[in-house]
Amino acid sequence: MLIEFSVGNYRSFFQPVVLSLLATPLRSLNKEIDSSNVFQIGKVKLLRSAAIYGANASGKSNLIRAILFMRHFVLESSTKLQAGEATGVQRFLLNKMAQKQPAYFQITFLLDGVRYRYGFELDEQRVLSEWLYQTKQRETRLFVRENDSFDVNTTLKKSTAILEKYVRSNALFLSVLAQFNHPLAIDIVNWFRNRLRGISGIMDDSYAGFTLHQFETDVNLAQRIRNLIHFADLGILDLGIKTVPIDDPEVPDQLRKIILKIKKGESSSKDEVSIKSIETIHQMFDGINPVGQAKFDLGEHESEGTKKFFYLLGPLLDSLDNGNVLVVDEFEARLHPVLSREIIRLFNSPKTNSKNAQLIFTTHDASLLGEGMLRRDQIWFTEKNRYGETELYSLAEMKERNDASFEKNYMYGRYGAIPLIGGMRTVFEQRETYDPHPQTEWSENQG
Repeated sequence: MLIEFSVGNYRSFFQPVVLSLLATPLRSLNKEIDSSNVFQIGKVKLLRSAAIYGANASGKSNLIRAILFMRHFVLESSTKLQAGEATGVQRFLLNKMAQKQPAYFQITFLLDGVRYRYGFELDEQRVLSEWLYQTKQRETRLFVRENDSFDVNTTLKKSTAILEKYVRSNALFLSVLAQFNHPLAIDIVNWFRNRLRGISGIMDDSYAGFTLHQFETDVNLAQRIRNLIHFADLGILDLGIKTVPIDDPEVPDQLRKIILKIKKGESSSKDEVSIKSIETIHQMFDGINPVGQAKFDLGEHESEGTKKFFYLLGPLLDSLDNGNVLVVDEFEARLHPVLSREIIRLFNSPKTNSKNAQLIFTTHDASLLGEGMLRRDQIWFTEKNRYGETELYSLAEMKERNDASFEKNYMYGRYGAIPLIGGMRTVFEQRETYDPHPQTEWSENQG
């Protein structure tokens, strides 16, 4: 379970900011969400979800990118990067001081009931510092690294001393420990790999294959997906798997070449290679009388919203079933607000989220603020200051009445984090008197 995430000097963040999923002592007007939206592990009370609001280009997506960059670097710095390769980090560009300071990442989480605080600092070429602390009764240092110097707790020293010489300047000590089968390091790296997941609400093709595979191989999950598709009122009677041989005439030549290149060495012949997709089944009518069924290809014939909802179900159900932390950028993109709310309710309900999965998502859907669905500490905002830096803050940090209209106040700008576009109409009104760029005859010349 995620407790806190911190980032500094990364993309639009300069000064460190903290996203916390610790529940505050604040009480909601609706007492039910105080009990349902919070869960307790030992003495720690955590939130099941967090919504991040902000204007376009305010840094919402960069917060998601920061979480996923940390995950990526933990998983791949020691296995994918070669000596001398760039780390891939992108520091803040609008302040010259940023180039003199490292990027900063830190995460605090619970693993098997134990609290860990892990972080690192790096620039484009090397890791400058790294640390890991463990809290049972009190916080204990497990290791601290400064450049190529390591201060390792005596409980780890015997099993790690020889490994310090294998740590490249652009790789993490934690990742190297896991690569050499250190039990605790393996557990922590596996937490990043299996328990911390991220997806884009716009580029759903990136996880479409995961959902299709789950649908094909897990009978129980496939039935749950069918049920959810049915309850979503999409006009779909059923779903199935369509298998097309690679040499079928309907497969485009270019796609065929790409797939065969990817599959090279995995199959003995192209006859064993096929393309699988989802079929949606609809009712056909003769006038007003049902007369059979029609099969559509999900990718070709269904709406963008229907495709998005289906593809999203794989990661959502996987997270709920396994208690994962799921971060989603542009969560509501192409989804009806009613569907968005129902998905959030799945995470906020202890009945449907018995494994205490957590959902962190960026959104522009202000109506969620007026639904009585979220506590004040679940509502976060990003806003850029006059220096172009993203600031992150929670509604729980503001003096606000429990019975206030959060949606109305947000749209009126009381909480900040909205675009200031009051002069946009003036641009069009002034065109009648002055136009520095006269319109070309595009419509006539281009048809």
